Amino acid sequence: MRTPLSFALPYVVWMLAMFALPATAAGYAARAVAAGAALLLVLRPRLASAMPSIRDVAWGVACGLFVLAVWVLPEHFEFYRRWCILPWSSTPGGACAPAECGWALTLVRLLGSAFVISVAEELFFRRWLVEFAGFWWSVALFAVEHDRFVAGAVAGVVYGLLATRVSLKSAAIAHVVTNLALGAIVLKYGLWQFW
Repeated sequence: MRTPLSFALPYVVWMLAMFALPATAAGYAARAVAAGAALLLVLRPRLASAMPSIRDVAWGVACGLFVLAVWVLPEHFEFYRRWCILPWSSTPGGACAPAECGWALTLVRLLGSAFVISVAEELFFRRWLVEFAGFWWSVALFAVEHDRFVAGAVAGVVYGLLATRVSLKSAAIAHVVTNLALGAIVLKYGLWQFW
């Protein structure tokens, strides 16, 4: 059965909002709300069968924490910082610091990153785009979508293997775990470059 085109909708809404709205905490919040509404629209008919298995959760948590390590640990190396990070970012990270925008918008950033864009990207990259263009194109596009393109490529492979070998739910869980834990690290240590 072909993946419905609607699986691309939340990600497309996210990207259109990213280009249409200012790169501020409020702009990010509006983007998260718009894409979250599209996500609910797409997933609502499937919520009854959305309960993940213990296997989905176990694989998702383990792989999500692995991707988190791949995302954060190489930052300690000058070579990586110099050659493996692209010079762009969708939102200046410090703009979402509580001191800049308040805790409400900071928490919206955390929740949007963890529960909206991560799931939207899984539907788009690991289901719709893999079916449309193939596994490796999905990995390549996911990598260049992120400023940390090497970590993005590794994440794309890990999430993609999860989606094809375990389940799309496990890939979504992994992505949620990665983004939620990364957000917690950002808030605890003030590492705004990751946001």
